[in-house]
Amino acid sequence: MKKKIAFAGFRHSHILMLYAMVKERDVFELAGACEPNKDARKEYEEKGVSFTYNSYDELFNDETVNTVAIGDYYANRGPLAIEALKKGKNVICDKPLCTSLEELDAIEKLSKEKGLYVSCMYTMRYDEITAAAKEAMNLIGDVKSVYFGGQHPLMFSERPSWYFEDGKHGGLFNDIAIHGIDLIYYLAGQRVKKTIAARSYNAYATEAPNFPDSGQLMAELSNGAGLIADVSYAVPNASGYTLPYYWQFFIWGEKGMMSFSANSDFVECHIDSENEKVIIPKKSAPIDYLSDFAALIDGKDALLPMDEVFAATRDTLTIQKNSI
Repeated sequence: MKKKIAFAGFRHSHILMLYAMVKERDVFELAGACEPNKDARKEYEEKGVSFTYNSYDELFNDETVNTVAIGDYYANRGPLAIEALKKGKNVICDKPLCTSLEELDAIEKLSKEKGLYVSCMYTMRYDEITAAAKEAMNLIGDVKSVYFGGQHPLMFSERPSWYFEDGKHGGLFNDIAIHGIDLIYYLAGQRVKKTIAARSYNAYATEAPNFPDSGQLMAELSNGAGLIADVSYAVPNASGYTLPYYWQFFIWGEKGMMSFSANSDFVECHIDSENEKVIIPKKSAPIDYLSDFAALIDGKDALLPMDEVFAATRDTLTIQKNSI
């Protein structure tokens, strides 16, 4: 039977990438979309989205739809995912999946009880540079320490206004750090065992002094390795996402170390047994996240298994909860 997907919410531009992917690939049949917010609906209609549902209830009650893609503002994603699962539908969500551990508990429980599948757009797993980094892990051995920098430009006037409204965002670490936490899990097989320290604060968004736009964390990984990260909205706006160290990773292992960034053409390794650095060029990604999710629904092995979706979400929400 053809997989039929409907979109619930267009409050962040990430969901538009998934919408375009559904239209381009013959993996899911597009049933339609819903956006209750009039301003957002108008904005995304102008971007080519066809809205066919007048309410979320109408969408969730469409028995022909077996999968829901969620892109509402962050704090509304957990409740929408829970409702979709209650209605017997699989869920794929822009990150974050939810903003509280209680919501995550409910999502995980429902998915297992009903035999449904949940995924999240942890898109960095599917990048060409990540494929090279996965190969490089074989050279450096078991991870001993990690640093990643997930700094972004703030671009205050270009971000959705709800970002800066109390109760809708859900926290800096859950917003940004979640990508890095998931990637370390994928590359090194290590989860976050304990939060040592985590702090978020307002440094750049003077127009919204209550919005935490900067943050650092220190954590212990499951094998005892150390993790340090900075996930601040600190990049100069004029630079956008073009800096050579956008999403920069340094990983030290028992046999050497590696470094790369999202904008790198290669992973650079320095190995104990090699006098010269080892360069591993970008490689073709094995699959895209939409096709990977379709494989998950079909009961096949996936690059992002559901338990790893829940693990990265839980670890990051725990850091967020323990932050000051």
